[in-house]
Amino acid sequence: MNIFDRKAKILQKDRAAQSDNYHLSEYIKEEVGWRTADRIFDIKRTFKNAVELGAGRGYVSRHFLPDSVEKVTLCDSSQTHLDKAIVGDGVEVEKILVDEENFDFPEDSVDLFVSSLALHWVNDLPGCFDKVMRCLKPDGVFIACVFGGDTLMELRQALQLAETERLGGVYPHISPFTRIRDIGGLLNAAGFTLQTVDVDSITIWFPSAWHVMGDVRAQGEANAARNRPLRLARDAQFAAAAIYDQMYGKEIPDRKSRGVPATFQIINFLGWKPDPTQPTPMERGSGEVSLKDLHRIDEIIKDTKTIELTDDDKK
Repeated sequence: MNIFDRKAKILQKDRAAQSDNYHLSEYIKEEVGWRTADRIFDIKRTFKNAVELGAGRGYVSRHFLPDSVEKVTLCDSSQTHLDKAIVGDGVEVEKILVDEENFDFPEDSVDLFVSSLALHWVNDLPGCFDKVMRCLKPDGVFIACVFGGDTLMELRQALQLAETERLGGVYPHISPFTRIRDIGGLLNAAGFTLQTVDVDSITIWFPSAWHVMGDVRAQGEANAARNRPLRLARDAQFAAAAIYDQMYGKEIPDRKSRGVPATFQIINFLGWKPDPTQPTPMERGSGEVSLKDLHRIDEIIKDTKTIELTDDDKK
């Protein structure tokens, strides 16, 4: 079942990318792109062939250096984004216009596959993860992040309360996001090993709910669900803005003005393609100390035989 209207999403991204003021609203993607790149730098190896899917303006790849990535292929569904994308100095780059749902690379050809804040618009995430697994080399790594379910929770709640009051019902104005527990299941189902999933939360303060909604549209992140309503009634918009401010607004001392928060939940995850050289867990029952004896850990350590060092060991 297709949840998202991919044609609408591509049009939204293109429209946003063509705006002269787009750079004013891409702060979230820039910040998260840097954080994703920083995770890659923690892996002490040089990746010869990397792919950034949903690259936008190269939010991750712009931080690459030749000693971390030799070549990167930027993939995005917006030509305008690709034309303006940049990568780190000295890194070889190739740009491919492709829908994030329909990418295809040769089997065992990529050793780093990265995506930052793009996969939450993909309809077939299990199929996407399978494709990533197929194109990765053995011991290749998949590093990505998506918006989580608590993203824009303040706006979502304000809209729901406003529509219930004014219209007697609730309509989906914010697209559904992936849940944390789903990511681990997807990585498992695709066959990734040594998985890691963690969550960041970024709170941005805006002058009003109107600025929140305007920024979401400017980022190309407006609702693209197939069952989305064509419009939001004007009186419901005003009611939502008032509810938003009443529930979450407060005075910001350093700005000497009132503002409202917007939460962006980021789910970060990592998985490796299996390889015989990777560390594996010990066999069940091979441990020498039982977890039920943890309360006696001091005794156990004292009873352990002391190892005497020779004169050569002390040198």
